[in-house]
Amino acid sequence: MRKTKRRIDFSRIAVYVTIIAITVIMLLPFAWMLSASLKLSRDVFVFPIEWIPSQPRWENYTEIWTKIPLALFIYNTSKLTIIVTLLQLLTSSFAAYAFAKLRFPYKNTLFLGYIATIAMPWQVYMVPQFLLMREFGLNNTHLALICLQAFTAFGVFLMRQFYMSIPDELCEAARIDGMNEYQIWAKIMLPLSKPALSTLTIFTFVTTWNDFLGPMIYLTKTELKTIQIGLRMFISQYSAEYGLIMAASVVALIPVLIVFLSLQRFFVEGVASSGLKG
Repeated sequence: MRKTKRRIDFSRIAVYVTIIAITVIMLLPFAWMLSASLKLSRDVFVFPIEWIPSQPRWENYTEIWTKIPLALFIYNTSKLTIIVTLLQLLTSSFAAYAFAKLRFPYKNTLFLGYIATIAMPWQVYMVPQFLLMREFGLNNTHLALICLQAFTAFGVFLMRQFYMSIPDELCEAARIDGMNEYQIWAKIMLPLSKPALSTLTIFTFVTTWNDFLGPMIYLTKTELKTIQIGLRMFISQYSAEYGLIMAASVVALIPVLIVFLSLQRFFVEGVASSGLKG
């Protein structure tokens, strides 16, 4: 019995040590970025690395706002990200409810056809999309990005899998009580799907906030550009100012961290529960 307990303890310790080591390795680049953001450019690549600068240069975080219109870029990115996230939550949950709880002809065929679009890379059809948006007169507008990202097959799949785990008897009882499908979706399904909605919020927010190729294709005016395009502009103009570049990168990362840390307690639950029933 003692040998067995020792083996179990050693195996558990090995697992913890491995997890801690992997976590440290993954966090090192972020720690280096934060450290570099408080240094002069000539001190960024000094070896050995001074992880905690002896003289932190907090001025880097004030200068970046005057070098480029960073506040405008953050505003544009926030507007696009919030609108796209809300639209995806609405459209994905609405379509997922139909695919999960309603009966109509060719339901499974339509669902499989829609989900199959996930396997097609965006680069395959980005040119036809660009031509379509140009014909609609939406080129060089935020509305083009909003229209293209308002629907997502991944979101429908995630929400549909979660809705499948909710008993059908709950919907049937609501129908007997006189509720229509819109009321069932709004008053029963949405309140029960907070974990899945939180998971989809994280995925959508991070993807939209970090999107680089889409804004680069559709937005050419400086007053419309997003934070990722702004960082690229900053790097091209101040390629040697590594401290300022790292400070701007830290500022761009903060909203993503806030959203993830706020919803992380629902994240694992949403991913796990959305795969309970296929």
